[in-house]
Amino acid sequence: MRTRALAVTGAFSFTPEVHSDQRGTFVSPLQHGAFVAAVGHDLTVAQTNHSRSARGVLRGIHFTTTPPGQTKYVHCARGRAMDVVVDIRVGSPTFGRWDVVELDARSFRATYLPVGVGHAFLALEDDTVMSYLVSTEYRAERELAVDPFDPALGVAWPKDMEFVLSGRDRAAPSLARAEAAGVLPRYEECLALGAGGAAAGAARADRADRPA
Repeated sequence: MRTRALAVTGAFSFTPEVHSDQRGTFVSPLQHGAFVAAVGHDLTVAQTNHSRSARGVLRGIHFTTTPPGQTKYVHCARGRAMDVVVDIRVGSPTFGRWDVVELDARSFRATYLPVGVGHAFLALEDDTVMSYLVSTEYRAERELAVDPFDPALGVAWPKDMEFVLSGRDRAAPSLARAEAAGVLPRYEECLALGAGGAAAGAARADRADRPA
């Protein structure tokens, strides 16, 4: 497994060895030892997600409110995608920076996003399938978005592409507007929730949501 630290503090890409013969292919996109050596703690998995997208579908920039926050480990099981990691953590040394990892079903490269980091991807082929391991369960009211075309971020999306976005993503605020509204994660809190703390934070939030 080859590991690369990304331009966003705490985010990494992982490229496994792919074994192929006359029968086909075998690969392990997630390997515990390599993950812990790079990130410094275990990967908490509370839910697995799966999406299939046509060429040009752009999902994001998405993030989960903190607390509880959410970590993600993402790889492409079919097709090809431009995977984008964006630092939206207020107070982070890399706040406002982004990095791109090309994910595909040949390399089975994966991206790890720590708590509080924004995520987006653009499908570069039809029937692109993305697989996610996430540290907290889905709750619609916790899921927020930032404008993927915010000029202040300047993500280098392809110019020869007709983009397909959800209504929510098209209406998402700029990074500056989201910061002014007080909805962005704070770096110090994200660090405190990082090593498995997101799942514990989600459990506390779930209990708080229940009527007494």
